[in-house]
Amino acid sequence: MATSVVVGEEVIRNKQVIFKDYVSGFLKESDMQVINGTLKLKLPEGSNGIVVKNLYLSCDPYMRNRMTRVEGPNLFSSFTPGSPLTGFGVARVLDSGHPNFKKGDLIWGTTGWEEYSVITELEGLFKIQHTDVPLSYYTGILGMPGLSAYVGFYEVCSPKKGEYVFISAASGAVGQLVGQFAKLMGCYVVGSAGSKEKVDLLKRKFGFDDAFNYKEENDLDAALKRYFPEGIDIYFENVGGKMLDAVLLNMKDHGRISVCGLVSQYNLDQPEGVQNLMCLIYKRIHMKGFVVFDYYNIYPKFLDVMLPYIREGKIMYVEDIAEGLESGPAALVGLYSGRNVGKQVVLIARE
Repeated sequence: MATSVVVGEEVIRNKQVIFKDYVSGFLKESDMQVINGTLKLKLPEGSNGIVVKNLYLSCDPYMRNRMTRVEGPNLFSSFTPGSPLTGFGVARVLDSGHPNFKKGDLIWGTTGWEEYSVITELEGLFKIQHTDVPLSYYTGILGMPGLSAYVGFYEVCSPKKGEYVFISAASGAVGQLVGQFAKLMGCYVVGSAGSKEKVDLLKRKFGFDDAFNYKEENDLDAALKRYFPEGIDIYFENVGGKMLDAVLLNMKDHGRISVCGLVSQYNLDQPEGVQNLMCLIYKRIHMKGFVVFDYYNIYPKFLDVMLPYIREGKIMYVEDIAEGLESGPAALVGLYSGRNVGKQVVLIARE
């Protein structure tokens, strides 16, 4: 992607995706704007930050939550209108004032939706040591979504061989991995997705025992009873709403629900209620939400598991890569209608 240096100065043109204003209802491309800004490539004297060239950006469902004005304590602060979006990405360090990072290092973590970023909050940045896999994987299978799948399945659900596992949004960045983890453990796995193409992907590429298109089901309770006549041991929750309500009716006694996301609710001004919560009591269901940041300490252990799986072909991963920063807004909006197939990534620059 072309950039040009301003003669005589350490300033470059820096294309950016700007968040225009707080969003009500469904996110639209017009809620964002691509502009040409500028950036000094050299850090000021005494800075302990880093300057990076962004290579890949991750489109993640939680970003919609940051587009609403947040009042009071919250896990995520709201985006600032008039400023670039921020999110997970992969970048190369161009200048560093911090002893843990040097010029040329590859990193993944929170960066700006722009060609170049100055990062001053370095907590949660990881140096990339293994480059025999695609760098884009550090936005997905080896990044936040991959760690979320690992934590939510193994740490929260405590799975056992032979259990019955259901995954919603199963072809997405997290769900496709949870299903494969479950199959490697010897579980029976069914996923839901929003198109025939995605259902076929789950069964043929990821090895799910079965899958269904939730958009074609008029009665989700009846659909789940077809696929799980004896009930569900583990539900990996990515969508919430009507699907969660139907799942509660079909959980086994002492079942476990790992709540990773509620994407069906993110664009609603008034979230849907859940009617069947009494099932939590009657069936003694363990339902737990988790935040991946709380598990960053096990990232090295996670890599020790995942890298051999990838290298040996035991885990497959599908990405949907949009090229160019200007394609970022459409790629992000597409998440909420299921336009993407697999992990949605925006390619900013090839090395």
